[in-house]
Amino acid sequence: MKFASLGSGSEGNSLLISASSPSSRTTVMLDCGFAIRETERRLAKRGMTPGDLAGILVTHEHQDHVGGVFKFARRHHVPVWLTYGTYQAVKKDSDGVDVRFCRDGERLAIGSIEVIPYTVPHDAREPVQYVIDDKRFRLGVLTDAGQSTPHLINALGGCDALMLECNHDKGMLANSSYPWSLKQRIGGAYGHLSNETAAEILAALDISRLRIVVGAHLSRQNNTPELAHEALRAALQTNAMAVPAEVRIACQEEGFDWIELSEQT
Repeated sequence: MKFASLGSGSEGNSLLISASSPSSRTTVMLDCGFAIRETERRLAKRGMTPGDLAGILVTHEHQDHVGGVFKFARRHHVPVWLTYGTYQAVKKDSDGVDVRFCRDGERLAIGSIEVIPYTVPHDAREPVQYVIDDKRFRLGVLTDAGQSTPHLINALGGCDALMLECNHDKGMLANSSYPWSLKQRIGGAYGHLSNETAAEILAALDISRLRIVVGAHLSRQNNTPELAHEALRAALQTNAMAVPAEVRIACQEEGFDWIELSEQT
């Protein structure tokens, strides 16, 4: 299995996950918050074309995640999976697209990968995040959640790689120029994960197999890569199953290049 980000942040999010079987390779895109041409450009930087995609997984209806999904899917004839609640929020944009439904805990197969959606607390209609399994490795993705829950802790346990939201530093958010209402939304139970909450989640997980954790969805105004990196690094040391996992940070402009999970890594 390998995965790469086309960009991560409030201006657009998209993640590629690719896994092979003895006879084929399956690549899916998780969210698409970029315009068609920008998505195509970013795909090309990762050595991919739209025709390489077997599907698009949608987490929720906010524009930085779904803004480019249906135009891209319609042009390139790519099926889209999303929850029914998310569909209700975006169905006016989905004409001519092969839309398929998923929901919490119901596993679905796309080529050589298995996708497990799980519900998260966020201010959207029916938001989910995903765990991707290719029978050898598990990648867990968690962004756009306001708090930890036993359900998401259970869903993300035992992963080989994690992409974990580190949206803001609490102190920076509190002292920012954002309106009070926006600060309340971002820092609330249905907003976004702070560095501190992300660290608490990481410290609580079963990380016995973990090789790499990527901090994602960082705010440009209310966080720094250094603060997010340090929070995740410290959490790994706090976890009772402490392992020498690598910590990286995704950025808005470049995301990150392919990270490959193999028996040697």
